[in-house]
Amino acid sequence: MATLKILVVDDEPGIRSGITRILRNFRVDYPFMDEAFDFEVLEAATGEAGIEIVESNQPDIVLLDNKLPGIQGVEVLAYIKEKKKNIIVVMITSYASLELAVKATSDGAYDFIPKPFTPQELKSCIENITKRVFLKKMTHTLQDTGKQIRFTFLSVLSHELKAPLNSIEGYLKMIRERQNGNKLEDYDVMIDRSLDRIKGMRSLILDLLDLTRVESGKAKRNIAEVDLVMIARTAMDTMRPYAIQRDVKMNLVSDGKIIIQADAEEMEIIFNNLISNAIKYNLDGGTVDCTLARQDGCIAITVVDTGIGMSAAEIEKIFDDFVRIKNEKTKNITGSGLGLSIVKKLIDNYSGKIEVISIPDQGSTFNVRLPIDKPCL
Repeated sequence: MATLKILVVDDEPGIRSGITRILRNFRVDYPFMDEAFDFEVLEAATGEAGIEIVESNQPDIVLLDNKLPGIQGVEVLAYIKEKKKNIIVVMITSYASLELAVKATSDGAYDFIPKPFTPQELKSCIENITKRVFLKKMTHTLQDTGKQIRFTFLSVLSHELKAPLNSIEGYLKMIRERQNGNKLEDYDVMIDRSLDRIKGMRSLILDLLDLTRVESGKAKRNIAEVDLVMIARTAMDTMRPYAIQRDVKMNLVSDGKIIIQADAEEMEIIFNNLISNAIKYNLDGGTVDCTLARQDGCIAITVVDTGIGMSAAEIEKIFDDFVRIKNEKTKNITGSGLGLSIVKKLIDNYSGKIEVISIPDQGSTFNVRLPIDKPCL
């Protein structure tokens, strides 16, 4: 049995004792985990006391109210972020402060729970966080554990596919039994939701396969001369139906062929992720510009979109495994949270660099530099 420490920072004794009571005998155990998780709950009535416990006990999770006597919850959140503590923070806040809670998630909080919350809502949140902690630990040890990790990844995959498969099965049964009537249009919503779930499952499977390939190492990388312009063009052609659907215009700019010694499949993964994200997080009627050029002994790749953009806090974590930016603009956008993590790992393998410049509501620019024959400066 593994134990995660949860610190509750709230000035209401009833909230603290209630959370302690709910989690006292709570366990999280999935089939793909090698051991179950239970929880040790610590309590603090003020932000100052919470910081003391953060320093002395290093909790894994902090459930943090913002409205506190003395320093506020957002100040505790800023402290945890500044000190680079490996702690997952969840804001617990009243409905009147939802706007503040959403902002806090963009400033580093993992999620928020509105008050009043039910025991099941709290347990569901803790289950998701526990799964995240386990998956991050698993990916970090992937290369060292070989076959066992591959087996675990398959277990994770089967578990994550159960819910969407059950949903699709339910919709199909309703359609077969004509529960909404005999007109085809009566089932448009069910069909659309089923297609969305299929799209999400396909994305999860492909991203897990890519991550496994990158982390564990390919048996033999096929390093040869590849034309990055051709790969970029192929990626754009692949994403064109989605771009047309969103009325997003794509432009490719280069000075002829751009040749580099690389594995073509790895370059395809990089371009597919960067371009698909530029479309996914764009605005309807927006643009995506992809530019390739030789520059100071490196290949410079730039992908610019006119989309929703990101805050500085969001940029800091987008290359982490299983991280998806959560805010009002992204709540209807699906994804595995692995794409940019995979891109970063692949670029690191080529001694390259990737940087992001982004302005909320104006768009994002991803700059990649890959060395031609030596590491980029």
